[in-house]
Amino acid sequence: MDKESTVATQDTGEPGGHPAVELTGITKRFPGVIANSDVNIAVRPGTVHALVGENGAGKSTLMKILYGMQRPDEGTIFVAGKPIVFTSPADAIKAGIGMVHQHFMLADNLTVLENVVLGGEPRSGLGLDFDTARRRIREISDNYGLNIDPDDLVDDLGVGARQRVEILKVLYRGARTLILDEPTAVLVPQEVDELFGNLRELKAEGLTILFISHKLDEVLAVADEITVMRRGTTVASVLPKDVTARQLAELMVGSALPVPELRESTVTDRPVLEARGLTVTSADGRKLLDNVSFTIHAGEVLGIAGVEGNGQAELVETLMGIRQPASGTVHLAGKDITRTSTKHRRESGMGYIPEDRHRQGVLLEATLWENRILGHQTRKPNARGLLLDRRGARADTQRIVEEYDVRTPSIDVNASALSGGNQQKLIVGREMSSKPDVLIASHPTRGVDVGAQAAIWDHVRRARAEQLAVLLISADLDELIGMSDTLAVILRGAIVGHYDPATVTPQELGSAMTGAGREG
Repeated sequence: MDKESTVATQDTGEPGGHPAVELTGITKRFPGVIANSDVNIAVRPGTVHALVGENGAGKSTLMKILYGMQRPDEGTIFVAGKPIVFTSPADAIKAGIGMVHQHFMLADNLTVLENVVLGGEPRSGLGLDFDTARRRIREISDNYGLNIDPDDLVDDLGVGARQRVEILKVLYRGARTLILDEPTAVLVPQEVDELFGNLRELKAEGLTILFISHKLDEVLAVADEITVMRRGTTVASVLPKDVTARQLAELMVGSALPVPELRESTVTDRPVLEARGLTVTSADGRKLLDNVSFTIHAGEVLGIAGVEGNGQAELVETLMGIRQPASGTVHLAGKDITRTSTKHRRESGMGYIPEDRHRQGVLLEATLWENRILGHQTRKPNARGLLLDRRGARADTQRIVEEYDVRTPSIDVNASALSGGNQQKLIVGREMSSKPDVLIASHPTRGVDVGAQAAIWDHVRRARAEQLAVLLISADLDELIGMSDTLAVILRGAIVGHYDPATVTPQELGSAMTGAGREG
């Protein structure tokens, strides 16, 4: 297939043949970087239009421009055939464009209704009119099959339901074009199926969906048309029936679609990380972890599957010394580290790829070489005795940039200038460079493209072959199955099942994660 091919112009369904949204000649420059260069995309009304591309391809910047968060240096935005200039998201919302961000923006301590109307509370005279808002929310939920109760507390909702609340929020504000940024990143297979059902309902009612994803099989399943971006510009517009996932991957990164797999076993009988009876309670006495036990051996990857919010974060925090258990022990290479500090665990051989790179992985307003030091400031090449070794840290940062393909104009730019995938590659490079005995990897490939994903898998495979022990937590069940030697399922803070990656299916894991399955 010709990589630069485009589909023929199609009937848009709008009077006069206008697309619902069209961007022409969009160019956006930042210091040292051209994020978008002459980008062109037309989205037909009443369709699901997917936007794919590797991290750093310019997707996020383009969507920020369409949602009024950024101003283009060149180019024009058309809505229903009319040129329009957005100076803020409020302008985009007025034009009928809503965006559901990858990281949910909900207040857990508020109800669905309170979250939906927040910032635009309905009024009747001098008071608030929540009854009208409640009726409107129920009406939207029923019309689009969202199955949301406006009086539910968000803290009580699962990940899939929270995402439907985010969709309901933008529909409540009158959106007719929805931008969904990595909407399936944290969903189990059953929730993905439910989301796709919701998208079909939205499409049937004439709404338009811009679907941004790295999961090419999902793109092919749900999209009516696909636009591919590479290095800041659009390179192709294709129909799903005309391409395979492998061809899409080639359009995106110039290589075949990577497959997560471990190949030969490297598991030894030498225990590296042992958790015994770990129990963690909240301030009000709830069990966040319930008698969790496991052993990871040198050369072994233990995968933990679970719907987010079932104790994964608490488990990682306990292993890293951020949180103290009410009972139970943690042993590293045979030594009890249950009451030791995070710094001690780091220096004893624990690497850590955090779940949220912005909150826990990088300092966005610090340079790349300064971020290289984080968590490793007491050891070479970042330190010489008690002093910081700037030259050593800078040289090693340059090595990481080259070895891990971190795309940046310089190691002196701030981390905020990098795409999410390149920030993630910097974190992985930093943690692997310390030559840890055990790596706690929480969602290591979340939000990265197929090229970066393949690179991270390769680095984990090589380190595993050199006897690294890995605890892998991921929402990507294909990744968990392909990259794990052993699998466990966590539900409501307890390990509820053990599975063989060679035989288990994503559907079986998904059932166990929601409490519907049995231990394998």
